[in-house]
Amino acid sequence: MEILRNIIIDGSADKPILLDAFYLSNGKAKDIIIFSHGFKGFKDWGAFNQMAEFFAKEGFVFIKFNYSYNGTTPEHPDQFVDLEAFGNNNYSIELNDLGLVIDHIISGSIVPSAELNINHIYLMGHSRGGGLSIIKAYEDSRISKLLTWAAVNALDWGWKPEILASWRADGVRFTENKRTRQKMPLYYQLAENFLANKDRLNIENAVKHMKIPFMVIHGTDDEIPVNMAITMKGWNTNISMELIPGADHVFGARHPFMDAELPKDLNIALAYSLAFFKA
Repeated sequence: MEILRNIIIDGSADKPILLDAFYLSNGKAKDIIIFSHGFKGFKDWGAFNQMAEFFAKEGFVFIKFNYSYNGTTPEHPDQFVDLEAFGNNNYSIELNDLGLVIDHIISGSIVPSAELNINHIYLMGHSRGGGLSIIKAYEDSRISKLLTWAAVNALDWGWKPEILASWRADGVRFTENKRTRQKMPLYYQLAENFLANKDRLNIENAVKHMKIPFMVIHGTDDEIPVNMAITMKGWNTNISMELIPGADHVFGARHPFMDAELPKDLNIALAYSLAFFKA
């Protein structure tokens, strides 16, 4: 297996994107899966490397990357050492980053063109990365399949009027990273970016008008309410939906992931995903 780790490409507004590619190098054109991590996530979280190897062994080119403003750096790809960047991240930056990743992959500058079927580009996203993947798949005609894990169905989920008011007044909110105990800033520019781009960032509209094959996978014990997946299915009955009983937000994984075997719920999610991508 060919594994390219920590490739640096230009990202948004002066910060780089760090990217990994996993594939079997055999000169045969392969379908491409581009994976987006979620909020307070990164490309090497938990079992994401094992997931990448799983899809590569099944004959895909699997791409995962760190959003340029996710708070990590090329020197520290799995640690939140740049909290100013994290606080200044927003949805437009992440959508631009995802577009840049697609551009670089189809150019053949990272994975040789002979290994790529650029007519079969699939987006896969976890949590907030799932929500952003929905928007990108809707607006980018190069995408031919979409898969989300534990995705949000609204990018302003939880933004109650009183929260927005205090956020605007203070200029910043803080979110705790439960694993590292870091208090991570969210500057009000994130809300401003959403409010200025509400039409583009409307997941409901994207789901309702999605024409490509789309699968939603969600655990019934997820902190992101399972009703978000059920609601999306209601918006577009062509969506394939799989609910995993008792599964949490990360399908039983954790960081760091040191176990010899993947969690049962993660294996179930992978099996559903593989069947969808191979259909």
